[in-house]
Amino acid sequence: MTRLTLSERVNLPAASTTPAVTRPRIAGMGTAVPSTSYSQRELLDIFQITDERVRSVFLNSAIDRRHLTLPPLGPDGRPRVETQGELLRKHTAQGVELGARAVRSCLASTGARLSDVACLCCVTSTGFLTPGLSALLVKELGLSRHTRRLDVVGMGCNAGLNALAPVADWSATHPGKLALMVCVEVCSAAYVFDGTMRTSVVNSLFGDGAAAIALRGDATAADSDEGGTGPALLRFETTLIPDAIGAMRYDWDDTAGKFSFHLDRDVPYVVGANAEVAVNRLLDGTGLRRSDIAHWIVHSGGKKVIDSLQVNLGLTRHDVRHTASVLRDFGNLSSGSFLFSYQRLLSEGVLRDGEYIVLMTMGPGSTIETAIAAQ
Repeated sequence: MTRLTLSERVNLPAASTTPAVTRPRIAGMGTAVPSTSYSQRELLDIFQITDERVRSVFLNSAIDRRHLTLPPLGPDGRPRVETQGELLRKHTAQGVELGARAVRSCLASTGARLSDVACLCCVTSTGFLTPGLSALLVKELGLSRHTRRLDVVGMGCNAGLNALAPVADWSATHPGKLALMVCVEVCSAAYVFDGTMRTSVVNSLFGDGAAAIALRGDATAADSDEGGTGPALLRFETTLIPDAIGAMRYDWDDTAGKFSFHLDRDVPYVVGANAEVAVNRLLDGTGLRRSDIAHWIVHSGGKKVIDSLQVNLGLTRHDVRHTASVLRDFGNLSSGSFLFSYQRLLSEGVLRDGEYIVLMTMGPGSTIETAIAAQ
């Protein structure tokens, strides 16, 4: 494996577009999920689903459990159908609670205080709020009213990496300042239960959760191997697939009277077919090959998505072990999934100096977001 010091990686920019003063490093991580979780079989029983086709989708999803906030039971013993207003209030209440817990956990991992937060970016696709989650979390956590804020709303599962790029840019140009990105997805506030296979596929897949990541650009340590403890973010790239722009959508369902997800059945194959192009662009000009990548942090989009990426990128089961285990234990957590996988990589304690990490998320557009980091 090729191992270079950060100072030797002159052809890897510190962030996506903005000329940077320092290389932003990952300073900490934190996650949060609701206290209630359910197995796929428990969910089928709770919603009294007897259609064998739907049951098969749930039970063959490679998901064991998901953390969800289900509605109260109605007179018929089934969870009550929530209005769009009730779903939005769930998104707000759960989003603030989960987001605040993820931020506190993240700061605890860095040894930082709430007063140290200078920039906050909030990412979500499961509700539309004005003011956004960033403002609500500033108030909830008692952050400085002068905190730089950014809300990224509605981009979908790829949004976490897309948003991390401008946060890295800000961090790189504000050395010594602490920046946070928090992905907050209350997917149970975006479900439609109409008995169709389309909504059943969505309902079998997504879970609730939040993940926060802290970045810091250190002027004294940016280009030395002695500074900082977390990986340095070196480069971000985006690959849009215009021909599949409608393959993943979250739009208004007139019949249900609420917003609803749509996932085309060909999504795994579209993503897989374009994954090599996306990774090649990320590595182009760096002198690195795929074989130089020690760790792969990939969005837990679903079993077929993971299988397709393995085949098209030549990845092993070991390469996607965290992606698969997050899907198994939490389902698809939308924009925050890749951060849950990164947290599991950290917990293994296997990161070594000089190793490269590729991060990859996929979502509406259709879009593949990639980034490369170096320990």
